[in-house]
Amino acid sequence: MRGRVLKPEPGPAAPPRGPSADTPGQAIDTLARTLWGEARGESVRAMEAVAAVVMNRVGRARDHGGWWWGNDVVAVCRLPGQFPCWDPDAPGRLGLLSVTAADPVFAAARRIARRAVAGLLDDPTGGATHLHRAGENPQWAQGRSVCAEISGIQFYNDVE
Repeated sequence: MRGRVLKPEPGPAAPPRGPSADTPGQAIDTLARTLWGEARGESVRAMEAVAAVVMNRVGRARDHGGWWWGNDVVAVCRLPGQFPCWDPDAPGRLGLLSVTAADPVFAAARRIARRAVAGLLDDPTGGATHLHRAGENPQWAQGRSVCAEISGIQFYNDVE
């Protein structure tokens, strides 16, 4: 999550093209890698909060018949510019792609991802769809209210 900013775009996108593009296994793996890549130095609660942001985005897309940030876990996590750990030139990209369950943080991220994808993860963010590190001041957050702060990460549920 170092230096990460989720950038909002205007409202709903075109309706999704059929059912979710990801399988539960793909969703769990992609979400776990996103948590490892973005929040591996944070608390478990912070990793859960980042997972909640992804799942809130998926839920919002489902509720609105599609949304600019993607309609399923894989699309939400891998949309360019949203979770920098997936950027082709990201400093930890090779580690992100090769980390295994032998890494205890990745093992924890997989447990969190399984719960999130199954709908069993409590949302500590109050429905947030956006986040940034405390101390950063991204333009999209101007005039918005922080709905939760966990481990120095600020979460927002009023950005559309």
